[in-house]
Order: sequence, then structure tokens, then C-alpha cells
Amino acid sequence: MKWYVYIIRATNEMLYTGITTDLERRFNEHLDGKKGAKFFRINTPEAIVYHEEYENRSEASKREYKIKQLTRKQKLELISND
Repeated sequence: MKWYVYIIRATNEMLYTGITTDLERRFNEHLDGKKGAKFFRINTPEAIVYHEEYENRSEASKREYKIKQLTRKQKLELISND
């Protein structure tokens, strides 16, 4: 099973980073609000703007943590270099 680290841009330009095994399902969960992150209760998800693929959850979680430590500017650079 593949794991993905993703960044979603909200309609207010805020960025959210997470992990999943199914990008489309997880985006729809964020849109729905019932199983999505609390972040999206006040920020409407607009699009997945970046993702990376990993072989296991551990690798994906480690990368998610590293991305969350980046500044907004660094995240935008990561997205634009994709």
C-alpha cells in the first residue's frame, strides 16, 4: 500500500499538510467536514497542490513532520518546484 504526503491549499490561501493512502478520498473527507481535519471546519479546501508518494506510513509521517516544520515561503517553493 502506498502512502502519500499532501498539501492542500484552502480558499483563503492557507496550507494544510497531511498523509493518506488515498488522495481523492481524503480530499473529499476534508470537503465533507465529518471525517476531515478540524482545520477545514473554518477553512474551505480548494485543491491538492502538492503530494509525494512513500512505501509505508512511517516514511510518510516523517516527511509530513519535516514539511510541517517549513516556513510558508519554503512550502510555496516546494509546491512551485514540483
